[in-house]
Amino acid sequence: MINSMTGYGDAEGQLDGVTYIVEIKGVNNRYFKPKIKLPETVAFLEEQVYELLRHSIVRGSVDYVLRLKNASADMLFEINVNALTVYLDKLKTITGSGVPMDVGGLLTLPGVLEPMRPDVQKSKSVREFVLELSGKAIEDFRQMRRAEGAELEADLLKNCGEIRQYLEKIRQRKDTVLQQYHERLRTRVDELLAGVNIKLDPDTLSREIAVFAERCDISEEITRLESHLKQFEENCKTDGQAGRRLDFLGQEMLREANTIASKAADAEIAHYVVDIKCCIDRLKEQVQNIE
Repeated sequence: MINSMTGYGDAEGQLDGVTYIVEIKGVNNRYFKPKIKLPETVAFLEEQVYELLRHSIVRGSVDYVLRLKNASADMLFEINVNALTVYLDKLKTITGSGVPMDVGGLLTLPGVLEPMRPDVQKSKSVREFVLELSGKAIEDFRQMRRAEGAELEADLLKNCGEIRQYLEKIRQRKDTVLQQYHERLRTRVDELLAGVNIKLDPDTLSREIAVFAERCDISEEITRLESHLKQFEENCKTDGQAGRRLDFLGQEMLREANTIASKAADAEIAHYVVDIKCCIDRLKEQVQNIE
């Protein structure tokens, strides 16, 4: 079954009284393009989160966000006392010791507030917890992708069925085209030679008909289009990443449809080809959202 590139998944859990919330959103993209946002206290997990996403998701723009709730201030930040002391000493030297100082402004100075860095044991427990939580969010995300993919598959197969119907009409029509051309050519020749004591050599007429039949034969194009259509349907039903292959097959189907229209030399067939191309355009549009 094919998967959509559009999806959403989340997971939530608590560790040491702190609530961790993971959210993953995905939209279509030709390549895997992740965007990871982590609190500074767990920024050391970025590479491992990336590998986890890369292993589970093949294509699409993916936004991964980790948020913390109920986290105490001493867990998130620490004050660099040495840096703050240096700032205070320099300010006192410049302004004097009696001048009031804005504590909030001091905390915004570079190097004063730093993200809390957990110790080795704490880092290990946070890593295991966040990666496990991320795995649950990814699975939730992939389930939504599969559900979206099922709807896409139904729509794609519906359009494939319509293409088959138009192809069958073209197949039935192509033999009639040759017969009609023969009749039109015979009628035209008879009109031109009316009143003139000249007879057209039947072999000459037959050769002209044969040349037309060779030039306008679309049997090979119909066969190739049917083959591409069959491969397209088979790829819709197989597990895995079929987006690129389906996109390529859509291009090949459009190429064959254009060739049929240019070679057929028949207005009715041309109308059927327009309908086929509309279906192919819908296929190609939907394929852009398949992983």
